[in-house]
Amino acid sequence: MAVDLAAFGRFARTFQAGEMIFSEFEPGDTFYLIQSGRVELVKIIGDIEKTLDILQPSEMFGEMAILENSPRSATAIALDVVKVLEFNSQNFEILMLGNPQIALKLLRMFAKRIYDSKRRFMILTLDEPQAKIADVFLMLDETQASLDRTTEAREFKTTVDDIAHWAGMSIAETRETLSHFVAQRRMEMYPDRIIVKNINDFSRFVNSRRKK
Repeated sequence: MAVDLAAFGRFARTFQAGEMIFSEFEPGDTFYLIQSGRVELVKIIGDIEKTLDILQPSEMFGEMAILENSPRSATAIALDVVKVLEFNSQNFEILMLGNPQIALKLLRMFAKRIYDSKRRFMILTLDEPQAKIADVFLMLDETQASLDRTTEAREFKTTVDDIAHWAGMSIAETRETLSHFVAQRRMEMYPDRIIVKNINDFSRFVNSRRKK
């Protein structure tokens, strides 16, 4: 979603490739809107560092520090020379009060980012690859309004790469896990879509694997 923030150039910052923008667990009172370059978000889960996302221009990150007054939930690293607009609680309030049209767009972006972050974390906390993959399809079922829900089957126009991204798994491991579901006749795979034969079966499976 494009947001015209040209008037806010005084909030611009630049980070060099490889530079850490902020670290997981540190306190934070700023969030960032990417103008150019890519930002990688990584998180320590168990003893393993996992890539949560690679953000592109027009995307934002770090907003939870503003909305929940909480420590950073991940580490942000510049993959390229990254130019951002940096907002704290004070200038964010100025932005919101002075630009209601922009404020509405940002609030919608916030809502989606909060959902995506929390839902992604739920997927990554599952131990088994099959449970992670199944939960990705449950997430897609929750967010794609255009799906036919007249039966228990669901047709998702998605790719192996997309599923791997959301599950925090390699493409090879994701493909192997999907093939396992196909062999069990719980799924059908095509070049441009994946059909889950019984979404409620996936829901029961994931709930049985979720840590209480």
